[in-house]
Amino acid sequence: MTSTPRPEPAPKVERSDDEWRALLSPEEFAVLRRAGTERPFVGEYTDTETEGVYQCRACGTELFRSSEKFHSHCGWPSFFDPADSDAVILRPDDSLGMRRVEVLCASCHSHLGHVFEGEGYPTPTDQRYCINSISLRLVPKA
Repeated sequence: MTSTPRPEPAPKVERSDDEWRALLSPEEFAVLRRAGTERPFVGEYTDTETEGVYQCRACGTELFRSSEKFHSHCGWPSFFDPADSDAVILRPDDSLGMRRVEVLCASCHSHLGHVFEGEGYPTPTDQRYCINSISLRLVPKA
């Protein structure tokens, strides 16, 4: 995969688990802080076409833009590129008996989802950032 994982810098936003639990719902905490996954086809942004910016639900960092969102029909919001290459961290994930690349918010190291490559989607990058809706907050364009 050309999305080569980079060394992980320290998070800019650091909180204890208790502080995160006070800020996030139990479902948000399970996905963002414990690398869980929401069920497919239930997230609020799976099919959203609203123009705007997608921020990290935990810390508010801009992660993706609606102009890079596409319909992959996989059950989760899909983007072909982050808003800024430094907005996310890519890290190897060998859980579930397979090799994947985890996507984290670079500011707070919250789990967002995974990125896949070479699936044949007609996008400029041939990548699918498969992101949990619950990890995001959409700020509609004014």
